[in-house]
Amino acid sequence: MTLFDLAKKNVARNLSRYALYVGTTIFSIIIYFTFATLKHSGEISALAETSKQISGLMSASTFILLLFVALFIAYSNAFFLRGRKREVGLYSLLGVRKKQIGQLLLFENLVIGAVSLVVGIGLGVVGANVLLQVLLRLMDSDLSIGFAFSRSALVETFLVFLGIFVFTSFQGYRVIYRFSLIDLFHADKKGEDVPKANVFAALGGVATLAVAYWLALQDLTSPLWRMLSLAMPLLIIGLTVVGSALLFHSVLVFILGRMKAHERWSWRRLNVLTTSQLLYRIRGNAKTLTLISIISATAITAGGAIFSLYYYAEENVSSFTPYTFAWEGDARPIEADVLAEADVWKKTVRVPDQYGEREYGVIDESTYRQLVNGLGWDEPTALSGNEVRLVDPFYDERFNDEMNQVEVDGATYPVKERVEATPLNVMTFGGIFLVTRDDVYEAIESDAVAYHTVKVADYKDQATLSERLSGLPSFSSATDLYRDTMAVNGALLFVGSFLGLVFLVATGSVIYFKTMTEAEADRATYAVLRKVGISKRDIKQTIRHQVAVIFLAPYVLGLLHASVALVAFSRLFAMDFTVPVVVWMAVYSAVYAMYYVVTVKRFTKSVC
Repeated sequence: MTLFDLAKKNVARNLSRYALYVGTTIFSIIIYFTFATLKHSGEISALAETSKQISGLMSASTFILLLFVALFIAYSNAFFLRGRKREVGLYSLLGVRKKQIGQLLLFENLVIGAVSLVVGIGLGVVGANVLLQVLLRLMDSDLSIGFAFSRSALVETFLVFLGIFVFTSFQGYRVIYRFSLIDLFHADKKGEDVPKANVFAALGGVATLAVAYWLALQDLTSPLWRMLSLAMPLLIIGLTVVGSALLFHSVLVFILGRMKAHERWSWRRLNVLTTSQLLYRIRGNAKTLTLISIISATAITAGGAIFSLYYYAEENVSSFTPYTFAWEGDARPIEADVLAEADVWKKTVRVPDQYGEREYGVIDESTYRQLVNGLGWDEPTALSGNEVRLVDPFYDERFNDEMNQVEVDGATYPVKERVEATPLNVMTFGGIFLVTRDDVYEAIESDAVAYHTVKVADYKDQATLSERLSGLPSFSSATDLYRDTMAVNGALLFVGSFLGLVFLVATGSVIYFKTMTEAEADRATYAVLRKVGISKRDIKQTIRHQVAVIFLAPYVLGLLHASVALVAFSRLFAMDFTVPVVVWMAVYSAVYAMYYVVTVKRFTKSVC
């Protein structure tokens, strides 16, 4: 029997151990191939014309995915090698030379890589087309693309992952040449010293995270932001990472130590065993848990923010283009179901402010009332005397001063109210304008410019009409803005969702691998417990509690990090992210919970 035959037999025998690793790798290959297809395929060039940012977005996403998957595969391979050191030691004891053992491990990893590549690329060809249709749906695009296949994407995916698998395959040689025979046999018995709780480090971890959260929730107008500028986000991220590390190294140790010291709780069922095993390995798990909490926070924050922007995309379009079309000039024939239209005469005045002078548009109250009624808004209150209504869709009390009056040509006009919802298309009329009584409007000495606005039914499907009108001066189109907005936000959501899913799958797999490695070391302990009469029910409960701590600790902390970050983002964009963020977190939590259930079942099967 050759070494290659032995490698194939070993892979087949340990297939259940490698199943999740291979599955995660295959999933990563499918996503990578999809992004590479979107980047290279000439068949989607029409899509690139719809949104030129897509090509650059896919290229950047492919690079990020490449780095993450490479680290994940190398990390996972290191776990498998650690679990097989005893087996390697046995080969050495039987007289097999180190070079041959290294070749065996290399062949095994290449076999796993070859299977993952073949299956991953095979499914990727189909998956890329399915995911492409998902992308088109998210972008609300009516493009019809047949079966997309890119030879360049195929070659790139094959070479990239072949390189990753070849690199990780040579990791096996480090196991052979770095350790002595006795080290290999006792590798699974080496543990960490039981860590002692450091109260000052624990308090430092809590304080560091508190400072990071406080800084993240500071307003952009605060003195700290003005002083630190772009260094502020880096400081927040740095404090979050340090605080998370201290939390797992000290705070979790402190809590478990106090639980173990509590006699009534500690001696109930197998609680003392649960806390002792967690304390024994907590320092070895701390780095992994810190990394997973940061990755989880990043995935939840990015995904939640992107999904929120996508969720409110249509609402944002309506706020900036309330009428379907607007242009400078007279009315034109419209071949569509017209719901409302209006002629708008706008004058321009210059108003002094703290920076010199600012230009404002002015329309009369009758026109404003006609525009508002056409949109179905509430009837506006009437103006009296020289009162004006200030319409400012960009108003933000953090950055704008309150205006109680405006001065035009030496005359003062009191501001009756500030309205943040504009009935005029921003791209045609500008953002800020004044509404005056009809007689006051007539008295303003300025040339009036004629505009026309039209609201039609089914504005999303008026691409042909929009294209016909696009040559008009100062033309704005809700149809075009909607398509462009959905194209960009849909592509962002597509990339963010699948990158976040890859991160989630990879981090869940890392916890699974680490937990199963510890299960191998605990097998003898649980065998003793069964022999002394401990029930299978109690053992299963202990396993569930141990695994729950390992899964919940980074998840809860990552969720807390992400919640603070998303609150900061919602304040920055002045939007309510509650609904989309809750939906995103629910999806993330559901997938994460699946990994917990699978890990508990596999752990129980391994030791019982």
